[in-house]
Amino acid sequence: MKALTVEPMRNGSVRVEDVEPPVPGENDLLVDGIALGVCGTDREIAGGEYGAAPPGRDRLILGHESLGRVRQAPPGSGFSPGDLVVGIVRRPDPLPCGPCGHGEFDMCRNGEFTERGIKELDGFGSQQWTVEADYAVALAPALERVGVLMEPATVVAKAWEQIERIGGRAWFDPETVLVTGAGPIGLLAALLGVQRGLDVHVLDRAEEGVKPELVAALGATYHTGSVADLAARVPLDVIVETTGATPVILDAMEHNAADGIVCFVGLGSAGGPVQIDSDLMGRRLVLENDVLFGSVNANRRHYEQAAGALEKADHAWLERLITRRVPLAEAAEVFAAPPGDQVKVVVDL
Repeated sequence: MKALTVEPMRNGSVRVEDVEPPVPGENDLLVDGIALGVCGTDREIAGGEYGAAPPGRDRLILGHESLGRVRQAPPGSGFSPGDLVVGIVRRPDPLPCGPCGHGEFDMCRNGEFTERGIKELDGFGSQQWTVEADYAVALAPALERVGVLMEPATVVAKAWEQIERIGGRAWFDPETVLVTGAGPIGLLAALLGVQRGLDVHVLDRAEEGVKPELVAALGATYHTGSVADLAARVPLDVIVETTGATPVILDAMEHNAADGIVCFVGLGSAGGPVQIDSDLMGRRLVLENDVLFGSVNANRRHYEQAAGALEKADHAWLERLITRRVPLAEAAEVFAAPPGDQVKVVVDL
């Protein structure tokens, strides 16, 4: 069986190789892999920045954005051969901490969680994989071409859930949302904003091409320039920041509307020190009741929310997010060059 593997913490070690077929446990599904999404996290692991192989091993099967078809399911699992499934990425820590003990493992407090394809658990980048039935989520058959977008959609499903929970501290009736960045996470965040009936604006550097086209097809408004320029014209009730770029982050922190909420889901590269007007920021946060918060990962209910959002979306629009498909045999080449202007790269397993 072929799999996409990497030696964590070693740059340039990604390769496609033969591995032993997985053996399902008593409560596991045996799944034929269909597709694997490639994201910035995968590229960073491939670049030797982080990641951890399973205990006692040097190499990790890469990939956490999964899509597969059930080949074998245990009785009473709720799954049947032929079902489309996605595997949940994170597993709670063994202690467990408070959030993990209450099923909120995406909010783990002690960092002892494990993650498929990232930290101490093999990922989904193989022709077959197994997953515990409790950590599998079914998808509608109509999503076969786009279901690989499920995991990034869970990230923004959680973000929107948290935005709405925070907004519930007081009267909350946002009209306008700004999404900074038109990568897969940003475009999916915009999709969920449109599905909520909001006036959605997306800010990115690309002057032309597929990103502006995808935003327009959503019925949202595409912008280049700065957050400050847009804020001078439009009250930014909610900002979802997906770039991780320091100048954009600082702009978002300063230019949200009063009682505004800024959610950070982007991870940028570590940089040098930056200057922040602490008096301005402090006064704005206090006097305008602003909230700045970060959100990462997802638990089971966010997968279920994402599945519903994808099913409700225009599937042709979702398919346009996938701007490149490569066969598994050529998957290592994806990590040998920068992504360029691609939105989502998918490996067909």
